[in-house]
Amino acid sequence: PEGRAARTALALREATAAGAWALLDHPMLALEVAGSPAYLEPDAVVVHPDGTWTVVEIKSFPMVDGSADAAKVGAAARQSAVYVLALERIAAVTEGAEVGHQVLLVCPKDFSNLPTASVVDVRKQRAVTDRQLTRLTRVEDIAAALPEGTTFDPDRSPEELGTAVEAVPAAYAPECLAACELAFHCRAKARAEGAVESLGRSVRGELGGLTTVAGVLAAAAGKEGDPADPTVAALRRAAALRAEALAGVGGGVACR
Repeated sequence: PEGRAARTALALREATAAGAWALLDHPMLALEVAGSPAYLEPDAVVVHPDGTWTVVEIKSFPMVDGSADAAKVGAAARQSAVYVLALERIAAVTEGAEVGHQVLLVCPKDFSNLPTASVVDVRKQRAVTDRQLTRLTRVEDIAAALPEGTTFDPDRSPEELGTAVEAVPAAYAPECLAACELAFHCRAKARAEGAVESLGRSVRGELGGLTTVAGVLAAAAGKEGDPADPTVAALRRAAALRAEALAGVGGGVACR
């Protein structure tokens, strides 16, 4: 990937210097993410005679009567925004180059095999992604916080690897199960600590300063928490409604 990314940068510079139309089919781009290179492969990049570079993204979802599913278009825009950021790194060191913030989205037309295209503005998605990338903790900073001599070499003993893994804080979420090999380890750790992250990021966001399941239950029962806190008030209201509902069900069963 590193070699392909270098050849892509060279081809972009040569095409820009030539001042003619050029199309790069599946080029390889590099983008630094938290201090490590991530390699990206857009469907195509078009070089305009004036030096503008445009990302082309080809998708399989249809464009019916000139419009497509908004959620899918949004996902394609976010994906293309990452390509735009990667291209901007190359354009910054290429004379006369400029990356366009409008990408060309190509889709099937009306459930047929005929392609049709639409221009999508990704300035908002690019700004959001750039802000998120700058806020990521760099790999060097994570490594500096680890104990001296920590290593994840697979040739080490299971005990040494277990100690090394335990030295890294876990930030578990249920969706980790689909992408990370250490998800089961982090889930067990989150459950042992009673962390609300094990219930999902959306739940964690709703609970504010309450970080443990025990703390949430205590707040709902009125044993802990500030009554003026909207989260605590909502939990106590939900607990009261649940108690009323269960009392009503129990009373109905007793009558029958």
